[in-house]
Amino acid sequence: MSKRIKDQKEISDDKLTGSFLNKFEITALNPMQREAYKTIQLKSDVILLSPTGTGKTLAFLLPLIEPLDVNCTEIQILILVPSRELAQQIEQVIRKMGSGFKVNAVYGGRAGSLDKIDLKHRPAILIGTPGRIADRIRRDKFSLEHINTLVLDEFDKSLEIGFEKEMAEIVEALPNVKQRILTSATSDAKIPEFVGLQKPVCINYLQEGISQLTIKTIFSPEKDKLKTLKKALAFIGNQPGIIFCNFKDALERVSDFLTENHIHHECFHGGMEQIDRERALVKFRNGTNQLLLATDLAARGLDIPEIKFILHYHLPLRNKEFTHRNGRTARMNRNGIAYILHFKEEELPDFIQEIAPESLNIEDQQIATLPSPVKWLTLYITGGRRDKISKGDVVGLFIKQGQIQKDQLGVIEIKQNCTYAGVHAEIAEVLIAKTNNSKLKNKKVRISLI
Repeated sequence: MSKRIKDQKEISDDKLTGSFLNKFEITALNPMQREAYKTIQLKSDVILLSPTGTGKTLAFLLPLIEPLDVNCTEIQILILVPSRELAQQIEQVIRKMGSGFKVNAVYGGRAGSLDKIDLKHRPAILIGTPGRIADRIRRDKFSLEHINTLVLDEFDKSLEIGFEKEMAEIVEALPNVKQRILTSATSDAKIPEFVGLQKPVCINYLQEGISQLTIKTIFSPEKDKLKTLKKALAFIGNQPGIIFCNFKDALERVSDFLTENHIHHECFHGGMEQIDRERALVKFRNGTNQLLLATDLAARGLDIPEIKFILHYHLPLRNKEFTHRNGRTARMNRNGIAYILHFKEEELPDFIQEIAPESLNIEDQQIATLPSPVKWLTLYITGGRRDKISKGDVVGLFIKQGQIQKDQLGVIEIKQNCTYAGVHAEIAEVLIAKTNNSKLKNKKVRISLI
């Protein structure tokens, strides 16, 4: 743990709650967020290490947004991230804060023409993957002189997947960076010299809350573990969770098996189109499906709350990936469990044996039923933030014109060009019939199931 900062004026949680925190249903910052807030306010370079799901995004955003110059019409903060999903997540968090400052995210798989439209009027905060940010700097030649804060979120992941060259190019192009903030959920990554850290303060909370995670091994009597997977899911019951596979081909085989056995799930891997990955996460978040079948792409950097369990259909090769996967559960002072599905005649890797997880024998147990189909479906609406559509507009349309009850409407997610809404399955078709081709704000929208 880093040396705690003392003899400083305490943060006024009342002030923060009144402005930003109440929008996230948070009454006070957690210890990591409080320390990060105070340290970042001092304009020090900061290395923030904390497990996935502990609120690192809010920890660095709060102290950075408050002192932004309202009169500046150029980019002031640049945030580099390893994936489009993390870029979208941070953009959503900033918009939810309602700071009044323009924010945009750019990333691969998104049309360059959309980037040009968004960046015509410069955002105060620009978020993006290193490849796309470097490309935009080369093409658009917008001013970089006002960028005084650089955030490398999940910096080790960006380096791991091969963005070092682009990151170095970007850092070199920034003439006036005064503060650098690096975040990670692991402590074993080497920080490249090109980052240019100046006497950084390290805030390390990686050991906090580890005891909340329980790890158990389920041994399979056969090398092909599909039958044991089915029994494991019946044993676990109706809970939201992620099943991790190492490779896309294996994931697709598991997906086919789950589909054959009427076990509802969504897939998430790097071979999917961006829109399909986005929809998979939307349906997982709103409860349309409670199981996400994923590769390590889903191990970190995604906004997936309330995960009750992780199941390792395949174990990763390294302890680092194992830790990141498990970080999706047991988050923010909640308990969670990670199951390891393993052929009984194979030896567990050393990093698992060191943990000495509890063994479960589910073969002889009486297991009731497989997880039942969920009660939610997801509607797609052809209008979003760009059309000035708000959640209140959608709620009003569905309740007044669609004549549904409030408890029949679930999570609503407003995107730039579209909206997703979770609704009770039994009223979905009738609701579409009553509201399709209606007007939201000044836009006529089509509504359909996805």
